[in-house]
Amino acid sequence: MTLVDTSVWINYFNGSVNRETNILHEKLSTENVLIGDLILLEILQGFRIDKEYKQALSLLENLEKRSLLDTDSAIVYADMYRSLRKKGITIRKTTDTIIAGYCVLNELTLLQSDRDFQPFRKHFGLKLI
Repeated sequence: MTLVDTSVWINYFNGSVNRETNILHEKLSTENVLIGDLILLEILQGFRIDKEYKQALSLLENLEKRSLLDTDSAIVYADMYRSLRKKGITIRKTTDTIIAGYCVLNELTLLQSDRDFQPFRKHFGLKLI
């Protein structure tokens, strides 16, 4: 299964055509695509026009949803973040740490277009598309 990061969804809903949005379009018709609660929040809070919000929500409601954060995983994600910091790598957004950590712990592939995920691939085996 594939979890799709917010950056890809934003491009998708904005009508951008690129490698990642093409892959997302294909996956939406061929497999179960996951969406995390934090990703859902980030996507939906960005819509200014009610009609576009409702259209996006209609699509997103049909996806399998997962909660990305609980108390135990928060500690694991913090340890991952700290490990990267010790190597001189700073992840810019806590949400990216949560998304990457969730995918690592659950052996999921992440469709993304954000450079902050690369250290998780290199140091923790995150599977990226």
